[in-house]
Amino acid sequence: QVQLVESGGGLVQAGGSLRLSCAASGRTFSSYAMGWFRQAPGKEREFVAAISWSGGITYYADSVKGRFTISRDNAKNTVFLQMNSLKPEDTAVYYCAQSRFQVAAGLAEYEYWGQGTQVTVSS
Repeated sequence: QVQLVESGGGLVQAGGSLRLSCAASGRTFSSYAMGWFRQAPGKEREFVAAISWSGGITYYADSVKGRFTISRDNAKNTVFLQMNSLKPEDTAVYYCAQSRFQVAAGLAEYEYWGQGTQVTVSS
């Protein structure tokens, strides 16, 4: 059974940084794409960033491009999201997800989800 556990969320002022981590277990981590998604109150869950099985391909939402960086450590079964220059509109619950594919960006391509971690950016 796949388990994904996020950590690193919190409260930060606008312009600050946070680093989210997601520890995975349950199947061969290095075989699958990983992604980060977020959901703000009253809004749909949206794509933030994704990384291919090897880390060689990354995708970003336009709203975070240049500010967020996704990375993975296959030896530690962990995926990261470094978030810099945070804005109040980045406030949301951030979810880690694992795809059924080696490369994936769309929400529908992800089959396992973590419980989420709250990120709040104050102005």
